Amino acid sequence: MDGRDESELARLLQAAIAGDERAYGEFLLRAANLVRGFARRRIVQGGIDPEDVVQETLLAIHMKRHTWRDNAPVTPWVYAIARYKLIDAFRRRGRRVEIEIGQIAESAAQPEPETVSDREIGRALDTLAPGQRSAVAAVCVDGHSIRETAKRLGMSETAVRVALHRGLAAIARRIGRK
Repeated sequence: MDGRDESELARLLQAAIAGDERAYGEFLLRAANLVRGFARRRIVQGGIDPEDVVQETLLAIHMKRHTWRDNAPVTPWVYAIARYKLIDAFRRRGRRVEIEIGQIAESAAQPEPETVSDREIGRALDTLAPGQRSAVAAVCVDGHSIRETAKRLGMSETAVRVALHRGLAAIARRIGRK
């Protein structure tokens, strides 16, 4: 699909979201053709009808059209939905699905999370009241559940949740995120 086709698809979806039924019909026809080709290329053995994948994808697009960001390309959004529907179809048939990372790299790319050093964590914890520090350290640093933390600290689960919430809020205020 070239840039003109992508632009036209985006224009049709924008018009459809704004209420233009003709544009919506045209968008669904074009999306169906994209998904049909996508499904046929990936279903190499029988047992799954590509048209079922097309219909499920179009239904999902209809239900989730509000999630498309109008400044983002339409085609990767459509293909991502189609991929999930194809995987669902394989799961229903009990087949293992293998997808090359190159096929999903664009849609799966996530910004790398910020890393925080142990020293920074220690400094943040040191600013908290003892009960908050214990709750935040146990849950967020050590990975214990609320229930485990409550038993370990001799507190109710509600008290741990409150201490955790207040401790995290205090840290967020100190680093300027709230």
